[in-house]
Amino acid sequence: MAARGVVGIFFLSAVPLVCLELRRGIPDIGIKDFLLLCGRIFLLLALLTLIISVTTSWLNSFKSSQVYLKEEEEKNEKRQKLVRKKQQEAQGEKASRYIENVLKPHREMKLRKLEERFYQMTGEAWKLSSGHKLGGDEGTSQSSFETSNREAAKSQNLPKPLTEFPSPAVQPTCKEIPDLPEEPSQTAEEVVTVALRCPSGNVLRRRFLKSCSSQVLLDWMMRIGYHTSLYSLSTSFPRRPLAVEGGQSLEDVGITVDTVLILEEKEQTN
Repeated sequence: MAARGVVGIFFLSAVPLVCLELRRGIPDIGIKDFLLLCGRIFLLLALLTLIISVTTSWLNSFKSSQVYLKEEEEKNEKRQKLVRKKQQEAQGEKASRYIENVLKPHREMKLRKLEERFYQMTGEAWKLSSGHKLGGDEGTSQSSFETSNREAAKSQNLPKPLTEFPSPAVQPTCKEIPDLPEEPSQTAEEVVTVALRCPSGNVLRRRFLKSCSSQVLLDWMMRIGYHTSLYSLSTSFPRRPLAVEGGQSLEDVGITVDTVLILEEKEQTN
């Protein structure tokens, strides 16, 4: 339609020109010249029509291609949004399955282990058992209870339960506790400070001469109330028992600088 309108406009604009040419050349124009002029005009109109039609078709195709590209872009965006939504849903399902099948059982197992460890440390391992019905085999339940308690005490390195109470250990009398040598001053030479970490958590400190007998450490233990038959000495780092003999000095047993010793309870043997 646009091409036809343009052709009509060109044709109407060419009509006055043709009239002017005819009016100027009426005396000298012939039929042959008139036909030639008309042919040239029609040829010009045909050429203009061809140019206009080609240009119009090209413009229409360009517009249609733009519209097609725009539609394709919208389709691609919708397709990408749909794909991303499916991927997000798949990732969400994977995450929920991982939480349900891996993280949740791992947390439950960790909590169960912490609960078992807590009951074993408190000596209430019987709470971990499923229990027994009333009126059942009491002997079996009692033996299983004692077995669980022994296992809990063994895992925590606790003293074994005693069915028979041993006779109380003989406590040293005042006559058995030897006197300690006089504590040297801080400015004296060849002096070491020994820190004694008691089972109660208290830390006691005292100065000794390096030449003092190592037996003075045991005398110090007994002086503060820890009998040598129930307690022993060990070094803090590396952790090892301290070999104390009466014939060796503190320097001979390795106490040449300020040292921290740990007072430990000996394991009771039946």
